[in-house]
Amino acid sequence: MVDDEVTGDVIRTERLTKVYPGGIKAVDELDLSVRRGEIFGLLGPNGAGKTTTAGMLTTSVIPTAGRAFVGGVDVVAHPTAAKQLIGVVPQTNTLDRSLTVRENLYFHGRFFGMNAKTARAEADRLLEQFRLADRGGMEVLALSGGMAQRLMVARAIMHHPATLFLDEPTAGLDPQSRIALWEILGELHGGGQTILLTTHYMEEADTLCDRVAIIDHGRLLALDTPAELKRSVGLDAAISVSAAGDLDQLATVLREGIPHARRVEHIDGVVRVGVEHIRGVLPAIVEVAERHGFTVSDLSSTEPTLETVFINLTGKDLRE
Repeated sequence: MVDDEVTGDVIRTERLTKVYPGGIKAVDELDLSVRRGEIFGLLGPNGAGKTTTAGMLTTSVIPTAGRAFVGGVDVVAHPTAAKQLIGVVPQTNTLDRSLTVRENLYFHGRFFGMNAKTARAEADRLLEQFRLADRGGMEVLALSGGMAQRLMVARAIMHHPATLFLDEPTAGLDPQSRIALWEILGELHGGGQTILLTTHYMEEADTLCDRVAIIDHGRLLALDTPAELKRSVGLDAAISVSAAGDLDQLATVLREGIPHARRVEHIDGVVRVGVEHIRGVLPAIVEVAERHGFTVSDLSSTEPTLETVFINLTGKDLRE
């Protein structure tokens, strides 16, 4: 065991690596530290290594090399002790279908050593907090996707874990359920709960996270606050250009013809132009495109996003 009290780190990895059979390197010498009380996001496309990283930190995946600590406990050397310190919400629904909503919480508390009176009281408190008080006696199969996800989060924190892990927590949820879960996580964060979440939703990471690690192919590409990551791109705006014809050629034309264009890429049927200075750029793009025989059908400008950061780092769309 190690003592991370001085640094305030609740999670720490040292050259954490996972290689699956066939030589597939899912996580490649990853160094991370998560501070007490922060929401920390692992952001990346599908297959980037996010879920494998979370799996190693929560003892369900054994690392090939490196070390990982949660709450000062070596998760490989002392997995049972580590499990007492963590709450986990996986991608799949793992609620017990033979139990009611309230019983899923009650028996989880009992499993982690609560007496019956404490477990009942805590279950009722969490049902209120998670807007499920009127569903306590229902079977879990009667819950909507958003309600089931809220119940899984409530169950994960039933035993007051030091760190809560959420793997793609809003995948498949409708917008209203996603926002409701964001509000719940914000309340937990306000109460001092340390949260690590994996996501490929840029807006989710930008909205919720104090810091974000962008990873791809199991390697760390960047780590900072969302604001600093977006500032690091050095762009005033990200412009999307839609037009008919050879968009690779249009990208070349705009790259050569637009002053202050930092990065011009044809991605998913759209030419994306990152510019240092936005003044006068939109009409210039239309003029340059038309001069070379392209008719612009749509033109939009946004401030740099985490997707802009990712594309700047890798040259490919975050949602692959």
